[in-house]
This record gives sequence, structure tokens and C-alpha cells, in this order.
Amino acid sequence: MITILAWNPESNCVEKIDAARLMTERARLVGGKCVWIDLASPTLEEEALVLQEFLPIHSLSFEDVTRLRRKPDSLPHHPKVEEFPDYLFVIVNPLTPVFLHQVGVSKEKHPAVKPFTQLSGVLTQTVIVTHHYEPLQCIDQVQAYLQRHQGQCERGPDFVFHLILDCAVDQYAPVLDYVDLSLDNMETHIVQRPRPALFVRLLRLKREIVLLRKTLIHEREVLVRLARGEFALVDEREMVYYRNVYDHLVRFGELIESSRDMVSDLMQSYLAAASNRLNEIMKVLTMISTIVLPMTLIAGIYGMNFDVMPEIKWDYGYPFALGLMALTAIGAIAFFLWRKWL
Repeated sequence: MITILAWNPESNCVEKIDAARLMTERARLVGGKCVWIDLASPTLEEEALVLQEFLPIHSLSFEDVTRLRRKPDSLPHHPKVEEFPDYLFVIVNPLTPVFLHQVGVSKEKHPAVKPFTQLSGVLTQTVIVTHHYEPLQCIDQVQAYLQRHQGQCERGPDFVFHLILDCAVDQYAPVLDYVDLSLDNMETHIVQRPRPALFVRLLRLKREIVLLRKTLIHEREVLVRLARGEFALVDEREMVYYRNVYDHLVRFGELIESSRDMVSDLMQSYLAAASNRLNEIMKVLTMISTIVLPMTLIAGIYGMNFDVMPEIKWDYGYPFALGLMALTAIGAIAFFLWRKWL
């Protein structure tokens, strides 16, 4: 689906244009102030119309844009920014709606999903094209924002793209809060009762943290290049907004580093707690064996089949054997208490 929003300087408002008029009004749109073309789960024809006819991009850029269509089982392309003679090409990895929906929901009841998808952006002096195969909250939020504050669209594609990046980056906040809360809860369970299912959850959470960390590092490199004036298509007055998004990424990066250290510590704590629990179990079993061993010895002695045994014909032989067993058991328990093993 193609959504086209164009700033109309005559009416000072954002105009929504039908995709069928894209090529017929190409000269007016390209020569305007700001046009945003969003390709949401586009068909091959829609991709060709926008990225090969309306705004032709390099074949390598087109391959990167359509990566998830060509390789549906692969991970999205890692974040990057490239400058071409007539456009700026940017890839970021926003969080998927399904993953955001599962935040706060037990992963034991839901299958694991890919946390990231790919959002590709092509910027020129007057046009911004966004491309994604999954619905994204950041796109919907910015479109709604521009409908409410239509004058902001006049500031150009670089400002609109900053709004998209800002919304995409802010979505990390609830995820990182959930990760932090999950680690705190697991720390309590590890101390109280370390179970194998808890270790599996730790491994799954560690894998997600590693993916989040890698993506944040790549996106931080993209933002720092956009914020330091490296590209002519990013206006000087918009750099401060990109720096603000970069600051958010730096803070989230520090939080995810802390979570990564904590999950490693919790895995070590789990192994230590499991080892201590095993030691406690072995300690109890050993004490039981120690108590029962003398009783077994006595029963074995009086269970031998010899004809000549002094206590065989004794009327009090059976009570004597039971009493001797009880005495050895009491003696063993008293010894354990004296040594403070119980």
C-alpha cells in the first residue's frame, strides 16, 4: 500500500495524494517543499513504481530495501546510512508490533518472534520514501502527528525522518523496562528456588538482550553520522534533533549493557544456587544413609543363618536388636547436632 502526504504551501496544509496520480504529478511533487511516500507491505509493482520510476535508486540500495521479500527467513539488514549523489539511504531496525505486544507477557505461553523488522528510508531535498513490510507504530504515530500539526511538514524530509527515528527509538523504553523487571523477578526466584525452566528463560532473555545491544550499537553509529553534519541533505537546524535521538540511544545502550551484565551474573548465581541446593540434598541423603547404616549392620548380623549364636534362643533378643538399632540412630543424630550439621 502506498500512502502519499505532500505539503501544499498555498493552503498551508498536508495534502493526501492518490497513488494513481504519482507519476502524472511527479514534476510538482519533486519540485515541492516536502513529500512523504510510505510503502507499507508493498507489491512488486508498487516498489517498482516508487523506487525505480518516480525516484530511481541504485540497484544495490534496491536490493537492501527488498531484502526481507527476497529472503523472508533472514534477519533484517543491519542499520546503516549511505550517501549517493542525489539521495541519502538509511536503514534502521524498529521493533516489530508482535514483539512489542508480547512485552510483559510470559514467553512460555507464546512462541518466540523476531524482535526487529527493517525500515528503509530514502531522502532527497524534497522527498522522503519509507519502506517496510510490517505495520510500524512509529509510522502511524508520525502520520497522525503530521495530520494534527500540518505546519511541521514544511520543515522538510529531514525533519519528518527525525520524527520517525524518534518514535522508533522511544519504543525501546518499555522493552528495556520489561527486561529490567524480568531480571529482578528472576533474581528473587533464583535465590528461593532455582529450577531448570528458570535457566531456560534466562538463556532466552540473554539472546534477546544480545540482539537489542547489537541493533542499538549499529543505530547509534547511524545517528551519530546524521547528527554531526556529515550529510548535506540533513539541514543544520535539524542536527540538534538528531542529536537528541542519539542521546536517547546512548542512554538505552547503557541500560542494555547493564542488563547484559546482570543476566550474566544471574546465570552464574543460578549455577551456584543449583549447586548449593544439590549439596543440601546430598547432605540430607548422606545423613540418612549414615543413620540407617548401623541399623542395617545390626540387622545383617542377626539375620545370619548360623546355628550357634548366643542371642538366637534368647527371649529378649528381638527387643534387644530393635533397641540397639534405635540407640545407634539416636547416637548418630546427637552427633550431627553436636557438630551443628543439622
